[in-house]
Amino acid sequence: MQTLLLVGVGRMGLPYLAAGRALGARVVAVETAQKAESIAGLVDRLIVTRGASDELWAEGAFAAVAAERPDGVIAFSEPQVLAASMVQEELGVPGPSLRAGVISRNKALQRGRFAAAGIAQPDYLVVDDLAGASEWALERLPVVVKPLSMAGSMGVELVPDAAAFAEVAARRAGEGRLLVERAVEGPEYSWEALVVDGAVWFANVTAKETTGPPNFIEVAHRSAADITDDVRAGVDRFGADVLAATGMRSGLVHLEFRLTDAGPVLMEIAVRTPGDHLMELLGLTYGLDWFELVARVALGRELPAAPSGPIRYAASYLPLATAGTVTAVHGLEAVREHKAVVEAGLSVAVDSVIEPARSSNQRVGQVLLAAGDRAELEAALAEVRRTLVVETR
Repeated sequence: MQTLLLVGVGRMGLPYLAAGRALGARVVAVETAQKAESIAGLVDRLIVTRGASDELWAEGAFAAVAAERPDGVIAFSEPQVLAASMVQEELGVPGPSLRAGVISRNKALQRGRFAAAGIAQPDYLVVDDLAGASEWALERLPVVVKPLSMAGSMGVELVPDAAAFAEVAARRAGEGRLLVERAVEGPEYSWEALVVDGAVWFANVTAKETTGPPNFIEVAHRSAADITDDVRAGVDRFGADVLAATGMRSGLVHLEFRLTDAGPVLMEIAVRTPGDHLMELLGLTYGLDWFELVARVALGRELPAAPSGPIRYAASYLPLATAGTVTAVHGLEAVREHKAVVEAGLSVAVDSVIEPARSSNQRVGQVLLAAGDRAELEAALAEVRRTLVVETR
C-alpha cells in the first residue's frame, strides 16, 4: 500500500484526503494545531506543526518523513511549497523540483529568472526602501507595489501618480523588501497545467474578474476561458517557456498573466493548488477529479486520457461587501436553489464585522456555478449577483 503525504490541508484541500483513499493509499498529513482536530479522524497519521511559517511547515514535513517514508508528497498552499519540495527532492518522488519550489515562493526570484530567460514580464525593481525607489518609479508610473511571498492580493497596491507614491512610501516604510513593477494593461487570466516529467498533460485557461485598482481582488473566475484557438495556442507556448525556465518537473502549476496586444505578460507562477475553488471548476468543466489527478501524479500512477475539451462551463463568484457591521443577508437560499448553482455559502452573518477590502481575505462567501453553454452560465452568474446581497452599516 502506498502512502501519500499532504503538507497542509486546510479546508479547500480536504478533497485530497478523499483522493488518497480512492487510490487505496494511506494518508499522512502535516497540519497546524488550529486545523488538526478537524482532520484527525480522516487520516492515518497526523503530524501537528508548531506554527505556520515556512520553516515550521518544513520541520513538520521532515518529522513525517522520519516517521514513515511516503511514496508521494503534495503541498497544499504557498507556505507549504518549500517544505514539500525539499522532502520530494530528498525522497526522489515526483514533484515540481526544488528549484521550481524556491522560485514559486519568491516573486523577486521569479522576476530575475524570467528576465534572464527572456519571458515577457513587467519592468521591475526589488527594493528594501520604497522611498529610495522613487526616481525609478516616477519614470514608470503607474506602478504596482507587492510583497515577495504573499498570496491572495495581500499587500498588492497600484500607485497611479507621484503624490500617491509618496504616500505609499511613507505608509509602507519599514515593511521590508518589496517588488515594484511597471503596471501592465490587459485582461487577467490564469493557466492551470498538470505536468508530468516536464511535459504538459493538460492545460486550462481561466478568465479572472477583479475589483481593479488599487488592490485587484479577484471576485470571479470562468474556466475554459472564451478566447480564440490562436490565443490559446500562444498561451500554451508561453506557459511551456515559463515551465522550462522554472525547471518544472511534475505536479500542478498555476500561472497568472495579463493578455496584451503583444501577447501574454507574466504576473507570477505558483507550483501548488490554486485557490478560489479553481480545482472544483476544473472538475466541473472537464469531468475529471483534479484532486485525484494531482494525487496520481504525486504517487507515480497512470493518468486517464486527457480531456478533448469542456463538457460544460463553470464559474466561481466570490462576493465582497461594504465595510461595516452586517445588518442583513438576502438571497442565499434562493441562490442555492438555482439550477446552475453547484455550491453556495457565506462566511458572514448578521452582526459580523467586515473590514475594508484590501485582499482576498475580505471576501464574504463563494458560489460555484456550472451550465451547458457560456450564455446560460453568464445569465446564471448575473442572477446570483442580483440575488445574493449582504447589507452593512
